[in-house]
Amino acid sequence: MRVSLVKSERSFSAAEGQSLLEAAAAAGLRIAQGCRGGSCGACGARLLRGEIEYPHGPPLGLSAEDRAAGRILLCQARARSDLEIEVDELRRPEEVIVKRLPCRIERVQRLAHDVLALYLKLPSAETFAFRPGQYLDVILGEGRRRSFSIASAPHDGALIELHVRRVEGGEFTAPLFAADPHKRLLTIEGPLGRSYEAGAKTPQAPLLCVAGGTGYAPINAILRDLLERGRRRDLHLYFGARTRADLYAEAHVHALRLLDPTLAYVPVLSEPSPDWAGRRGLVHEAVLADHERLDRFDVYVCGPPGLIEAARRTFAARGADPSRIFFDSFDYAPDALARQRSSASTRD
Repeated sequence: MRVSLVKSERSFSAAEGQSLLEAAAAAGLRIAQGCRGGSCGACGARLLRGEIEYPHGPPLGLSAEDRAAGRILLCQARARSDLEIEVDELRRPEEVIVKRLPCRIERVQRLAHDVLALYLKLPSAETFAFRPGQYLDVILGEGRRRSFSIASAPHDGALIELHVRRVEGGEFTAPLFAADPHKRLLTIEGPLGRSYEAGAKTPQAPLLCVAGGTGYAPINAILRDLLERGRRRDLHLYFGARTRADLYAEAHVHALRLLDPTLAYVPVLSEPSPDWAGRRGLVHEAVLADHERLDRFDVYVCGPPGLIEAARRTFAARGADPSRIFFDSFDYAPDALARQRSSASTRD
């Protein structure tokens, strides 16, 4: 099938069963992307002509209103006919360059019982320019890869920080926790995904960041970049986790508050112990309890798909401007999810 881009008058071919995002990348086109799981909405486009399908059903990143307006997500959409779509390509000269590079795990830090911080060192002759909120892929071979948001700020220096949560039986994460991964060699590709763009239009607006689990990683990069560059804003950080032990980034938050003591930090536990004196429940509900209206905020939400879906629905209802809400969904890689389902079926 032929896919035509009406803005640039370019086109590419999409094979049967191939996502439009994969087909565009194979043709050398650079299109904004994020989670690649259908939750964040970064790869949105408008379908002008033709027919598409979603093999796994309508993606979470599209509301009923989006679908009615012809909006599609390229990471999930498959062509059923020739198409005409409207989408912006990343062709500006200031865009960072995607590279595939070798690297070494230079340092490892245990942040929680199931979270490691990996610090990656690149070859001395290489540079890796990225923007806050972007991620990279670790290449596993045979087309398999694992995506991790970059937790360090772009100006941090030679080491790239990743926050890695252990996945039971995970092809990449399980060996990291089973043995010391220090000095292990990896191949990475990036930076990928759209960067955090809020503030370009509204530099004085307060910033509301909502993290679930290791969704804190890109938020750390965003806040560090803002604070260490002296870009002062009214900052609000909500961090949702199951238990106190899952609040793995307390040291990172402490470092941010040393830079800006006015940063408002609210940890929220969904399964707290009886002695927990802080906020309880779901993290997006804590935001709604504290703020009657959200129209004054730039919003960045990062975490599991359930959090993204709930925040998209409820924050807009409280007046948040959709053009000023940024999402980053942390989904399982498709092959890892398939393996987990198979394993669960075997145990049952």
